[in-house]
Amino acid sequence: MDAEETVGVGALAAEASHMELVGGPHPELAATMGFSGFGKKARTFDLEAMFEQTRRTAVERSKKMLEARAREEEAHKEEELRSQHDDDLSAASGSSVMGACSALTCRETESSDSEDGSNEELIGPPLPCQTSIQGPAEDTDDDEFIGPPLPPGYKDSDDDDDDMQEEDNNPVKKIPDSHEITLLHGTKTVSALGLDPSGARLVTGGYDYDVRLWDFAGMDASLQAFRSLQPCECHQIKSLQYSSTGDVILVVSGNSQAKVLDRDGFPVMECVKGDQYIVDMANTKGHTAMLNTGCWHPKIKEEFLTCSNDGTVRTWDVNNDKKHKGVFKPRSGQGKRVIPTTCTYSRDGKLIAAGCQDGSIQIWDRNMNVHTKFHCRQAHAPGTETSCLTFSYDGTVLASRGGDDTLKAWDIRQFKKPLNSVEGLSSFFPMTDCCFSPDDKLIVTGTSVKKGGGNGKLIFFERETFQKVYEIEVTDASVVRCLWHPKLNQIMVGTGNGLAKVYYDPIKSQRGAKLCVVKTKRKARQAETLTQDYIITPHALPMFREPRQRSTRKQLEKDRLDPLKSHKPEPPVAGPGRGGRVGTHGGTLSSYIVKNIALDKTDDSNPREAILRHAKEAEDNPYWVAPAYSKTQPKAVFAEVESEEDETDNKPEWKKRKI
Repeated sequence: MDAEETVGVGALAAEASHMELVGGPHPELAATMGFSGFGKKARTFDLEAMFEQTRRTAVERSKKMLEARAREEEAHKEEELRSQHDDDLSAASGSSVMGACSALTCRETESSDSEDGSNEELIGPPLPCQTSIQGPAEDTDDDEFIGPPLPPGYKDSDDDDDDMQEEDNNPVKKIPDSHEITLLHGTKTVSALGLDPSGARLVTGGYDYDVRLWDFAGMDASLQAFRSLQPCECHQIKSLQYSSTGDVILVVSGNSQAKVLDRDGFPVMECVKGDQYIVDMANTKGHTAMLNTGCWHPKIKEEFLTCSNDGTVRTWDVNNDKKHKGVFKPRSGQGKRVIPTTCTYSRDGKLIAAGCQDGSIQIWDRNMNVHTKFHCRQAHAPGTETSCLTFSYDGTVLASRGGDDTLKAWDIRQFKKPLNSVEGLSSFFPMTDCCFSPDDKLIVTGTSVKKGGGNGKLIFFERETFQKVYEIEVTDASVVRCLWHPKLNQIMVGTGNGLAKVYYDPIKSQRGAKLCVVKTKRKARQAETLTQDYIITPHALPMFREPRQRSTRKQLEKDRLDPLKSHKPEPPVAGPGRGGRVGTHGGTLSSYIVKNIALDKTDDSNPREAILRHAKEAEDNPYWVAPAYSKTQPKAVFAEVESEEDETDNKPEWKKRKI
């Protein structure tokens, strides 16, 4: 029953009660109202019965609404079960059973409610059916799974967290080796690699004296260098490195002078050459022998370090190319000079380390160049070239790659014995290097092979235990250089057959090689290509060919008509000169004397006769030599010489016959 009907029933009841109180009908009031029946006694109403009837009507209506809603929910659930049945037959069967059970439960609940409807009041929206889709019989979990079945390969967030933890615990999964690109440097060994701090540009150098610059953002899929140059003429490139700011490049080659280039390859500075005739190398302004390697200071952008076969390690300032900044002289156990083959700064730039030919590793304080702060005399085999020294990112471990086919890790605070060591890593090049992974958990180095002896490998060792955890077969030549950039998470490798390879992962790596592989090759324009190259000899063309001389007489006649060819040469000028021409001798006394000296035709072709010409005069009138030795010269006593006839007479008969 609506509220208006309820209000109307209440008004009627109030009016009836008022008429009962008044008593009977009033004639004047009936005449005033205009109808005769007004004022009669009204019919009495039972209010309690009326309210009870209204309540029952409301309950019936609410039951009808609940039943309609329940039927709609059942139809909706049946549609969901059918869709699940189309997706997965097995899951649909279980879902249909559960749906039927839930429908029965709902119907039982509704029937019980209808039975108790007379005693309970149901006003408002219906209560939801408490149904839960439970898993198979063997699953006892309390979790509720509502909705369609999970797709195959779906991983929950908990599974992702577990995978992340496994990846953190296993550093091998962080190695970006799923994809690779190959940059063709040349045909000879790539002996130097450098990558700027941002990872935008790569520089390569090799035994072919070339330095090539590569721009990842500017390259397309053809992978061509944007510049190639020979900064050190005919000297092999030993080392290339960008500064800490990436604006200049240090070039170390086989000569004694290191060079600094800008980002585009133009020269900025060249170190001075020292005096090789000075014994004490500290008194020279620069290196006097071939360089081995060099590197930049990690904190000071103007300072760099070089080492040379002259037995010194020198620091330089880019702004001063006239003299070195400091000199460090490695010494053997007996105090003799040794040659440093590699050098590097520590991560904070406070220490300078050098590996020497006697197998030692010597470390100095950057501000104290006299005595070493740390040293190990038997780090590697004597007589071998230590090819690389590098510090870990945390600065506590020093890794050394030796020419004795070993890789060792050192704690410089306990420098007597290596932390770990591995042998059998062949190395044929004096610049075979090693590096740490960006997370400091792996150490990477390359191996060398002879021609036709297999493939060069890039080997990964765990830092703590030195266990071999991974390897990459790069190519059928030696692996010389390796570089793992921390920002790009990409590995650059230089090989012995002129290739520079870049290993990356599309997900784990950033920028770098990913920028250029997605660009298509630019089509060459027709005007830029020549179908065939022609070699043209100029004198083979008719217009340049000289005519043949058919007759000498005609040629002489032509020459007579030519004023230059028929001109009579001027005779020599006699006297002081005339007509603007200077005479050959002139009129001065000096010219006359020169003329007479030049005309002296004394024949001195026989020097013996020229000397003996004055012998008789010197004997008759001694003036120069003989008087000086007249008092000290002994008297000459000559042996008597017999004539040949006397000698022949004195000879025996058998000799005479022979004669």
